[in-house]
Amino acid sequence: MTTFAHKPFALVTGGARRIGRTICLKLSRMGYGIAIHYQNSRQAAEDLKEEIRQEGGEAGTFSCNLLDQAQIRQLIPMVTEHYPGLCLLVNNASVFRKDTLAEADLTHYEDHHRIHGLAPFLLSQDFARHCREGQIINLLDTHVNDNETNHFTYLLSKKNLLALTEMSAVALAPAIRVNGIAPGLILPPEEESDGYLQRLAKDIPLQRKGRLENIEQTVGFLLENDYLTGQVIFNDGGEHLL
Repeated sequence: MTTFAHKPFALVTGGARRIGRTICLKLSRMGYGIAIHYQNSRQAAEDLKEEIRQEGGEAGTFSCNLLDQAQIRQLIPMVTEHYPGLCLLVNNASVFRKDTLAEADLTHYEDHHRIHGLAPFLLSQDFARHCREGQIINLLDTHVNDNETNHFTYLLSKKNLLALTEMSAVALAPAIRVNGIAPGLILPPEEESDGYLQRLAKDIPLQRKGRLENIEQTVGFLLENDYLTGQVIFNDGGEHLL
């Protein structure tokens, strides 16, 4: 454990796959050790850990069910026990289920709000207690400032995460900076092909889908610009303007 005492570490929730995986690799290449959180993607997490180590970085995997409050409370202490240099929390883990207000059931509501609301709240709280200083980045959604209703409970929970981002930026300053990234057409839902985004992209200002590299660039910018807190950067080709 003392080997890593002076190395900065980042905890990325949902870090094994998709945008989370991209963020883990970006942070590792910036010099961070990586605590890869996973819930169901153990093999993907282990594969990513090995990839990071093959590149000369350091990474470990940490299992936690973000629907379980008791397990959430154990995650930050578990990470800091192994990696005392923890100084960055990325609340990336997400669920995405389609529903309207009329058809939404309580399970959808609770799952969305636990993953996007309660888990980031508790992890931010524990990060502040255990780490004292550092940064938090929350992954939002391009629609957090509008009222799209086809993914009602999902978007409602992401709006809650937006409020948490802004309020915690005030509450945790000056020791901890808190910012958000709101992706747009970066990756399609898992059940859709890439053509799905190509069709949607025709209706946004830049008329093209984004790339994972755009998220990497924003992560780097937020970490390096030390005069930013409470900001949300929309990586969405202008979609939030419509």
